[in-house]
Amino acid sequence: MQFGRVNDSLLNNIDFALPDPADNQLVLPGQPAANISVYIGAPRWGMKEWVGPLYPKGTKEANYLEEYPHHFNCIEFNATHYKIYDPITIGKWKARVNRKDFKFCPKVPQSISHYSSLVNAQDQTTAFLEGILALEENLGPIFLQLGENFSPNRRDNLFTYLQSLPTDLQWYVELRHPDWFANPAFAKELFDTLRQLKIGAVITDTAGRRDCVHMHLPIPGSMVRFVGNSLHPTDYKRMDEWVDRIDKWVKNGLQELYFFMHMADEMAYVDATVYFIDKLQEVCGISVPKPVFQPKQQSLF
Repeated sequence: MQFGRVNDSLLNNIDFALPDPADNQLVLPGQPAANISVYIGAPRWGMKEWVGPLYPKGTKEANYLEEYPHHFNCIEFNATHYKIYDPITIGKWKARVNRKDFKFCPKVPQSISHYSSLVNAQDQTTAFLEGILALEENLGPIFLQLGENFSPNRRDNLFTYLQSLPTDLQWYVELRHPDWFANPAFAKELFDTLRQLKIGAVITDTAGRRDCVHMHLPIPGSMVRFVGNSLHPTDYKRMDEWVDRIDKWVKNGLQELYFFMHMADEMAYVDATVYFIDKLQEVCGISVPKPVFQPKQQSLF
């Protein structure tokens, strides 16, 4: 993800603090939930740099999907952003995962999110849902990412569209236009509406757009898209602060967390995920399976 990336020379001068909105108390009851579901993943399963260090040497690109679930328990399912897939195709992907606790988190097609203005999009939405419902127990939250040009001037379109969505599925919304966050009235209307509809708000933590790190929880769950900088020293500090915040949320009733790593360097995805999962275990007592590296071959000499 290139959204919000800045030159490394600027990173040490950025305030990476995580705000603490008071309205989160409206959805977090103040005591730990009976169960919490934590999923950590990457934006795609096809990275050739993982063959050898992570995937067995010689793994073909066509087999990446079978290998990915051995290392991560969810995927930011970006393929659906570019095309509406039929149930047969989606069902084949599900069968190749062969892991009941694995979650696909489909992104709403851009034909809806970017090109329809969320008007007269019901037929496309129905076709999209017919496809992803083939994931069955592997279907995680669905997220609607709106472009940087989707301003609050179109909020009626957004709210009407969200009200039309099936309530038996979990939805999240990612907003990028600065006015959603810069104008307190728009922000309040947005998060109040999401809370009423029980729809989550994606938190996009990227260096150059700190307004998108809004930290609001309209539901007792969170979907975080963490945009790192190839393990720059600030990445570790940011992940540490995220773990501390998650610990606070968990103690106050957070029920689900989806955390997706984004890095420009392909192997940094893996190293960051391992670091983050270890810190979750250390600080929060949350155990999540982490990527397992291939054993290094020893020389005979």
